[in-house]
Amino acid sequence: MKVGFCLTALLLMFSAPVRAESPVALPAAAPLFAATLWDANDRPFALAALRGRPLVVNFWARWCGPCRVEIPELVKVHRKLKDKGLAVVGIGLEDKADTVREFAQAYDMEYTVLLAKEQGIPLLQALGNAKGGLPYTLVIDAQGRVVARKLGLMSRAELDAAVEGLF
Repeated sequence: MKVGFCLTALLLMFSAPVRAESPVALPAAAPLFAATLWDANDRPFALAALRGRPLVVNFWARWCGPCRVEIPELVKVHRKLKDKGLAVVGIGLEDKADTVREFAQAYDMEYTVLLAKEQGIPLLQALGNAKGGLPYTLVIDAQGRVVARKLGLMSRAELDAAVEGLF
């Protein structure tokens, strides 16, 4: 199963992010805001608390090579735009808080890191990722609308372009 995620991600690695003006329909963010996941200390975290802020939501896993490449770029975007109100949220398809905490420290993930546990695949699917491939990134405006998404590695240039219209 893990190989399938990474193969899907590699196959889609060079595809451009789908933006709001694209003819492909973007998913609704409602399932995201309805979810309660777990923080790196294994405490419940209601994603509704992030409603009203521009967001970059990235689904990842420790074993996903493209995810490991993408995370440093997410850290840079977080550092650059956090003072403007952007929240970067990393949702790990993981179930053990201690290993996620160690991974987040090793990769300097200064942004919000959550564990999806058993909700990961259903949440990915509800957010427009039918196959559950990784990495998967959504950009959501302050009104709660998905304005861009990408299945596969998102470059720094693609991230910058995706968040450009949020402010």
